[in-house]
Amino acid sequence: MTAPLALDPARTALVLVDLMDRVVALPVEPREGADVLSAARELADAFRSAGAPVVLVRVERPGVAEQPPGSGLVAGLAREGDIEIVKHTVGAFQGTGLDDRLRAHGVTTLVLGGIATNLGVESTARAAADLGYDLVFAEDAMAALTAPEHEASVRLDFPRLGTVARAADVRLTPG
Repeated sequence: MTAPLALDPARTALVLVDLMDRVVALPVEPREGADVLSAARELADAFRSAGAPVVLVRVERPGVAEQPPGSGLVAGLAREGDIEIVKHTVGAFQGTGLDDRLRAHGVTTLVLGGIATNLGVESTARAAADLGYDLVFAEDAMAALTAPEHEASVRLDFPRLGTVARAADVRLTPG
């Protein structure tokens, strides 16, 4: 992980993946879903205060008449002005219009968090890297079903795609 990062709020968005009641309640590691949610809320508040976009991604299962209970975002997470994306695949870009919405805001850098590190977060990150975004991974704002899955993404994959940092080290400083 790295020292504090100064990011331009005019070019940076926070993308939080699958912070839905049923996902946050899963037994995840290396930290509990409530701890991921706490770090994510702090990041979201900082981004909103700096005028930077907050993107909240949730999944809906395709081909079912009704989504499972707990499929909405955690209560109180979304605020007016946030961008809500509903995905039907593992990652947040396929068929959602997310890239167009980010580019309309002038975003070139994404800070990512959510559950699960190695699934929704990593899939979103890989697509974002392919689209040319600079990436920052808020390691303590994510978790996976097992600690080894989380660690593999954080230690092996994410450093090849961007910068791994703690949420508290992400600083929004106008450029």
